[in-house]
Amino acid sequence: MRRLVLLLTATVVLLTGTASAATPTDPRITAAVAAWAQENLYVDPDFTSIADREATLQVISNAKVPVFVAVVPSGEWFPEKGDTTLLAGRLAAANGKPGVYVVMDGDRSYGVAHQLGAYVPTWTYADGDEALSKQLSQYLDGLRESTYSTPKPARTAPLPPEPEDSAPVEKFTVGKAIGNGLGGTVLGLMGGGLLGGIVLIVAALSRPRRKGRA
Repeated sequence: MRRLVLLLTATVVLLTGTASAATPTDPRITAAVAAWAQENLYVDPDFTSIADREATLQVISNAKVPVFVAVVPSGEWFPEKGDTTLLAGRLAAANGKPGVYVVMDGDRSYGVAHQLGAYVPTWTYADGDEALSKQLSQYLDGLRESTYSTPKPARTAPLPPEPEDSAPVEKFTVGKAIGNGLGGTVLGLMGGGLLGGIVLIVAALSRPRRKGRA
């Protein structure tokens, strides 16, 4: 029921256009930022039955950099339209603190580095029914601090659409088809003739010579 309410709320926000371009008003974002004022973990009520909160908080506290985790539903029907990395970026912008922001939906863990010189995996798979704490630990295993990376804000806008293939499509014509067929025939005849000549030469060389009569 709660997930349906979240979906309806997000849909209304998307249709009415009341959200800002950078951080659209989203009940998941609002709830996560409010929870992060107390601790760096927010678990949506739909996930409380599978979340091992204390163990997950321990993983967060053991991280080398600030980590903010939101365990929330995601998908094509939410404002980010399946781009969960975009949701992580919007969470980071709304919270406004440097760190690694991780979104977990029970199947995958997505993350971004926000105003932080670090590399993080785009996402990692959950392995079966692993506890959320173990999923998070596996994701953070890919975290690498970097002095060469310039800290920058996480992405908060959708990626541009991929350009369409602009290569011209060759039109079919009878003339081209005949030409291609004739070319193939000529090459085939040339190749067959060459191979036949080689066979005849080899046969001639391997034929035993007859001895002359006395």
